[in-house]
Amino acid sequence: MNRSKQRRHFEGAEKVAILKRHLIDKVPISDLCDELDLQPTQIYDWLKKFFENGHLAFENGRKSKSAEDANGRKIEQLEAKLVRKNEVLAELMEEHTLLKKELGEI
Repeated sequence: MNRSKQRRHFEGAEKVAILKRHLIDKVPISDLCDELDLQPTQIYDWLKKFFENGHLAFENGRKSKSAEDANGRKIEQLEAKLVRKNEVLAELMEEHTLLKKELGEI
């Protein structure tokens, strides 16, 4: 009988707690794997993600200055594009109204 194991899902806080046990409490990965029925590659993947994204813990909810500047420029570009679109629409509507008057439809 070939039964597959049901996949378990660990929340972010649980993953951090497991990594803390390894990094701070010095629990070997092999012991964590035995205890939690995990593969070592899973813990190594969590470690990789943890260190790749660790800088986010120090940003205090603020974006970097360059990201804010880029967003500000993008907003300015989009606002300018919107103003231009509105000007073109107003011009087209005015021409349309004049044409209707000339044709006697108004």
